Amino acid sequence: MAEKEAIHIEKLGFPFETENPFLVCAHHKDRYPKGERDLGPAVSLSGRNLGNDFIIKNGFRMYHGQRVPGFPNHPHRGFETITVTLQGYVDHTDSFGAAGRYCNGDVQWMTAGSGCQHAEMFPLIHQDRENPLELFQIWLNLPAKDKFALPHYRMLWAEDIPVLTSADANGRTSTVRLIAGEWEGRRAPFPSPASWANDPQNHVRILLIRMEPGAEIQIPAVTPTISRNLYFYEGDTIRISGKEILSYTRAVLDGDQDLLIKAGNTRCSLLLLEGEPINEPIAKYGPFVMNTSEEIQDAYRDYRQTEFGGWPWDVPDPIHDIGENRFAKYIDGHVEERRSYHDPELDEDQGFPT
Repeated sequence: MAEKEAIHIEKLGFPFETENPFLVCAHHKDRYPKGERDLGPAVSLSGRNLGNDFIIKNGFRMYHGQRVPGFPNHPHRGFETITVTLQGYVDHTDSFGAAGRYCNGDVQWMTAGSGCQHAEMFPLIHQDRENPLELFQIWLNLPAKDKFALPHYRMLWAEDIPVLTSADANGRTSTVRLIAGEWEGRRAPFPSPASWANDPQNHVRILLIRMEPGAEIQIPAVTPTISRNLYFYEGDTIRISGKEILSYTRAVLDGDQDLLIKAGNTRCSLLLLEGEPINEPIAKYGPFVMNTSEEIQDAYRDYRQTEFGGWPWDVPDPIHDIGENRFAKYIDGHVEERRSYHDPELDEDQGFPT
């Protein structure tokens, strides 16, 4: 029997390839121009396939948006979406009447569970300057026992997410933003209640890692059964256990080995997704992820009959005209309000993103 390759490397596409328990990882990076009063782009949209615009033109995509870029109301069942913002704004609305605006380092953790509709729009709130957007949306599966959990979402505000900085033997620093799991004795904010990430035995960890040129950082061994994917999305090169890896690459790594990462000649940015797999069958089609094809058919039938609670908003793509402040209104009516926030680790003035 051939020996397993210690590091499998492949170029990244859209979306990124993932491994169980993760389903999808999409990296959105768009150079949106100045905005208009309606929070859409202050440039012509002629020549675009509006409603299905996934080709970058003049630096940006409209996705499914007609006037404001983003994703108007659409259904999900059976999994979770984790939206990790680096720069730019997202407006959330859902079929339970919940809503929110988040940005610049905030993370939204949403459990679709038994079924919900939501909209994710990218309002261009600045009329005096460009509106760059960068975020990751990660789909995390749910085990069969939780696929019909009550839909739920939670905001992990940027200022509440642990950020740990360490220096290597040469004094070069790496910064770790702890989205899920544990790192050096610190624990991330708790995710949604039904999440696979809520049980520490599942070893779910989501990290954003920034490394100075030439810096070194070690990813510790966990178990031989976890899946461990490292996405190198910004920089020139890194080396993992001595092997050179080029930018915009996925490295599939063994979970039971300590791994030494060394940055190249520029600052490097990486996303780590790891966790124990959910050892159950997976059936997925479009916005639904279940265990059998019959359950997928049931999901489509249920959506046609109930619309997962209907859509309480006047339009399919609601936006919140409130300026830079952030908020989250939850299903139970509770509202959290936060002032405008610009995370110094992610701020464009420090050269990120390029």
